[in-house]
Amino acid sequence: MASDLNKPNGQAVITPKNGPAFVEVLPVKKFHGVGPATAEKMHRLGINTGADLKYKSLEFLVEHFGKSGPYFYGIARGIDERQVKPNRVRKSVGAEDTFSQDIYAYEPAREGLQPLIEKVWGYCEANGIGAKSVTLKVKYADFNQITRSKTVPAPLPAIAALEEIVSLLLAPVFPPRKGIRLLGVTLSSLERRAASTEPQLRLAL
Repeated sequence: MASDLNKPNGQAVITPKNGPAFVEVLPVKKFHGVGPATAEKMHRLGINTGADLKYKSLEFLVEHFGKSGPYFYGIARGIDERQVKPNRVRKSVGAEDTFSQDIYAYEPAREGLQPLIEKVWGYCEANGIGAKSVTLKVKYADFNQITRSKTVPAPLPAIAALEEIVSLLLAPVFPPRKGIRLLGVTLSSLERRAASTEPQLRLAL
């Protein structure tokens, strides 16, 4: 929520003192757990902001939202009993770069991807995370974009395996019909690496 406040900087601090006021003016669709269908139902019931939600009684919310009623009653008051999981593995890690000049050849594109490969792999290494899925993002000069992905059975054992997959995904893009403005690499299907002293074998891709 806070990341939306100070675009493009995307950083904001919501203190406990300011929390209630922040929640009251927040559109209900911004609350965790309120999807498009639930937001539409709330709008039909006259619930558009956190203040509107806070005004409704627990009985009213249970009547209209069932077992989610107590949760909505709590979050309107800044109460969230969900357990904090600071060590939860994130769903994906990615990096991308916009180039000063459009790219038309494979080699410059592959060179431009190398720092991105090293960045995402470095994050995984530093946090003891393995990845099984690799996604290549390509955005063209006209802002149309495509993605290409590959998933392997086991976490990638080394950066060389990631480099090989990225190269395989990139090759069919060339020659491009339009200049390439941006390239990105994302790793997903993340999981904690098990501690092991045995050498890892290279995957057959």
